[in-house]
Amino acid sequence: MARARLLVFTLVVLTVLAVVPVFAQDTPAPVTITLAGYAVPREAYGDIIPLFQRYWLEQTGQQVIVLESYQGSGAQSRAIAGGFEADVAALSIEPDITRLVDAGLVSEDWKTDNPYQGFATQSLVVLAVRPDNPLGITDWADLANDGVQVITPDPATSGGAQWNILGAVGAAARGFVPGYEGEEGAVNFLRALAGNIAVLDRDGRESFLTFERGIGDVAITYENEVYAGQAAGGEYGLIYPASTILIENPVAVIDSYVDKHGTREVAEAFVQFLWSVEAQAAFADHGFRPVNPTVRAAYGLDDGGVEVTPDPNAPVIEANPSITFPGGARPVHHCRIWRVGRSASRVLRRYRHLHPDHRRSSGRLNGPDSALVPHNERGGDAHSGSESRSLGAAAHGLDLSRRFHSRPGAGDPHSGTALRAG
Repeated sequence: MARARLLVFTLVVLTVLAVVPVFAQDTPAPVTITLAGYAVPREAYGDIIPLFQRYWLEQTGQQVIVLESYQGSGAQSRAIAGGFEADVAALSIEPDITRLVDAGLVSEDWKTDNPYQGFATQSLVVLAVRPDNPLGITDWADLANDGVQVITPDPATSGGAQWNILGAVGAAARGFVPGYEGEEGAVNFLRALAGNIAVLDRDGRESFLTFERGIGDVAITYENEVYAGQAAGGEYGLIYPASTILIENPVAVIDSYVDKHGTREVAEAFVQFLWSVEAQAAFADHGFRPVNPTVRAAYGLDDGGVEVTPDPNAPVIEANPSITFPGGARPVHHCRIWRVGRSASRVLRRYRHLHPDHRRSSGRLNGPDSALVPHNERGGDAHSGSESRSLGAAAHGLDLSRRFHSRPGAGDPHSGTALRAG
C-alpha cells in the first residue's frame, strides 16, 4: 500500500514538473524599451506610458518596462548619435531626428510610414509676463526694449530655444515686428533680443522654471507650458504674439538600436500608440495640441488636420475644460526663414561669448553610461547636456514651408498660472 502511494506521489510530481515549463512558455518574458525624450513632455509621458503598458499586456500578455531619459532635444539627439542606445526618440524639432537619419540610426522613411508625418504633438510659441504685465509687453517688439529681461533656453542644447528663435525671426521677416521688418531687420531684431536674454537654461522646462522663480520680465515658451502652469496654480500673464510659429514635435523608432535589442515590435507599437485617441487625449490634457483628428475635434481644432480612419473602439473624449486652444482656425502662412539661420547662430554664439556668466551649469551629457529611470521609479530632474550646436544647421534643416500663425492686431495678455517643479 505504501509503495502504491509512493508511486502515485511520484507520478503527480512528474506531471507537475512536466506542466510547469508549458505554463512558463505561455507567458512571454518582460521586454524593456528606452524612451529618450526632450524635457518638456515628461509629465505627459508619465500618463501615457501606463496606458501603453496596459494596452500591450492586454494585446500580448507581455509586460513592458519603459526606461525614460529626458533632457534638451539637441543634447538628447547628440547622445543617441553618440551611442546612447534608446529605442524611441521623442524630440522637439525635426533636425534632431534628421541627425539620427544622417547617422544611419533611423530609417529615411520615418516621416512617410505614418499619416502624421512623424509628428506626435503640436504647440505654439507664446510669451509669459508677470502678473498685471507691469512693463506693458504686448508683442515681439517689446522684447527688444532697453531694460527688458528675457528668459529663453539655450539653442545649443534645447529644441525649444530654436523654436523660440525661429518664431521671433519669422515674425520680423514677415513684417510683424515694427522697426525690424524684412530679413535684415530680422537679424537686427535677433541681435537686440539676444542682448536682453538674462539666462540661457539647458532645456525648455528648466527655462520656464527659472521664470517661475522670479527671474526675468518675460519668458518665451511653449503654449503647453502655460497649461502645465495653470495646473500647478501659479500666476502670470499669457500673450499670443501677432505672429508665431506652429511647433511640431517628432517621434521616431531608432531602427539600428531596436534591431540590436530585438525590441522592434514593441517600440513600433509604442510609437503608433502615441497617435491613439487615448494617448493624444493625455497629451492634450497637458496642454499639447493633439494631431489625432478625433481629439482635435474635441478641443475645437477643426482646421482639417490629418485624415485617418476613426477607431470604432476608441473611447469618447471629453475635453479638459481648463484647456482651450485659441486660434485653431487661424490662417496658415508660409515663411522662408532659413536664410537668417546662420546669422542667428552667429548672434547667439557672440552673446554666449560676451556674457558667459549667463550660462547655467549644464551637467554631463546623457550618454551610453547614463543612469536610466524605469517608469515606476521616476522622480527628480531631467538629465541634461551641454555640447555646442549650430542653430544655422537646425534652421536650414527645417521644411522651407515652415508654417506660421498670425492674427490681426497686437497681442493681448491673458491671465494664466505658472509651473511648479514636479
